[in-house]
Amino acid sequence: MSTSRRYAKSHEWIRLDGKTGYVGISDHAQKEVTDVVYVEMAKVGKAVKAGDEATTLESVKAAFSIYAPMSGTISKTNNALEGDPGLINKSPYDDGWIFAMDVSNPEELNALMTEEQYQAFLTSGAAAGHH
Repeated sequence: MSTSRRYAKSHEWIRLDGKTGYVGISDHAQKEVTDVVYVEMAKVGKAVKAGDEATTLESVKAAFSIYAPMSGTISKTNNALEGDPGLINKSPYDDGWIFAMDVSNPEELNALMTEEQYQAFLTSGAAAGHH
């Protein structure tokens, strides 16, 4: 099973580890958001569909919704973000993951963009002004 990330148009990424998907925001998104000052911990046990708002984060300039890239149940949150929300800016793909979920339909991964597709999406200008 590949551990490569897939991306949603709303700039979340998900990395599957078996049936557990780790979710965060892309490097592009954390630059847009700027300094993250607060992350609401997603509710463990909450069922979400792909595209549903899972939680929110706040930066010095605004609040941003974080959407579930796939359907499933939120299984854990990254508690380190409570003490150091800036991890999202420093390490968006590793230490700065936001929540993990048990995915209910692994096939949904195919609807998400690969790294290459996401980079092309960003440069196409389609991503501009998303927030």
